[in-house]
Amino acid sequence: MSTKTENTTPSQNPPKFILSGGGTGGHIFPAVAIANALKVKYPDAQFLFVGAIGKMEMEKVPKEGFEITGLPIEGLKRSASPRNIIVLLKTIHSFWKARKLLQQFQPTAVIGTGGYASLPICFMASRMGYTTILQEQNGFAGLTNRLVARRAALICTGFPQMEKFFPAGNWEFTGNPVRQNIIDLGDRLKQKKTTDVEHAACLQKFGLQPKLPVIFITGGSLGAQTINQTIFNNLVHLAESKIQIIWQMGLPFAKSHAEKIHQIIESNPALFLTPNAPRIFHAPFIYDMEDAYQAADLVVSRAGAISISEIAVVGKPSILVPSPNVTDDHQTKNAQVLSGLNAAVLISDQQAPQTLVNTCIELIKDTKKMTELQEKLKQIAKPQASKTIAHRIASLIENAK
Repeated sequence: MSTKTENTTPSQNPPKFILSGGGTGGHIFPAVAIANALKVKYPDAQFLFVGAIGKMEMEKVPKEGFEITGLPIEGLKRSASPRNIIVLLKTIHSFWKARKLLQQFQPTAVIGTGGYASLPICFMASRMGYTTILQEQNGFAGLTNRLVARRAALICTGFPQMEKFFPAGNWEFTGNPVRQNIIDLGDRLKQKKTTDVEHAACLQKFGLQPKLPVIFITGGSLGAQTINQTIFNNLVHLAESKIQIIWQMGLPFAKSHAEKIHQIIESNPALFLTPNAPRIFHAPFIYDMEDAYQAADLVVSRAGAISISEIAVVGKPSILVPSPNVTDDHQTKNAQVLSGLNAAVLISDQQAPQTLVNTCIELIKDTKKMTELQEKLKQIAKPQASKTIAHRIASLIENAK
């Protein structure tokens, strides 16, 4: 628990919140979602985000309507680089700036969502006696949250089974915040409020038809090279198996392969349901992800925390292919949690070229297995994560008065 060592958490009306997390969207989005949930609860509250100078949060957070200030902190280089000396000096300076910022702003609570950008402010807040709450998205806790956890008032986790990382009784499986349109879709699907007409209209947006099952393939906004190349190499095989495809490729792969894909489709009658209706929709990026989820019977995805949380909320069976190029191999840990609960199928990046396509074909035709995956997903789905986290924060600050 956080102990009052230098300053007591102020009793304020309205409250003041500092939120910090950055470097990637996976850290930024949860912080914004939590802030918005707190804003509903405390309409007059003051919010200040703290990020890393030059990183994406400095641009994205103001677009969401929140003030942000930057610290000069950088991530350590993994190799023995002379640059790490400069990084160390910037880190020391960031801790000093974080301390001054806390003294000036006097927050009611500090909320950290991980990433090195959040380390100085969360570390100093927990040691200066400010109520500090952490939100850990992944099934393998990040270094920043592990360092701060012992003095945090509460750690809200996106995955169950996190006792190996955090003190007993000091963490709660709340789930990860997801976008409201995904929550709304999940609610409609769960309550069976979506109609065949609505589903057909959704398919029509992608040029597909209700006659055949649909696989939604996504590797995120930048794409996933292994997944993309495997699908590209097996397009005809997939289509001959009477499957339709929604394929978010990411811009890099789309630039290099879009014309080749078009040629493959045009030269293969098996890829068409009717003369003017190919079974494959492909695009660099899909902005209306809820439509793709609604149209899909099966999702193939990397295993980022937010992607998994969205898949769980909409209740879609999935094949997860974790990226091997992430810190602490945390995507594999995320996927292992779900596969261990029999809530998803896990295929390693190394195995994917040989096994991904046949697994897709076999799984989408196995009604019993697909239903089982959907049922097990209910153990992971936490559609109200933002509200739950905001409620826990409110309880902490009310009890601190």
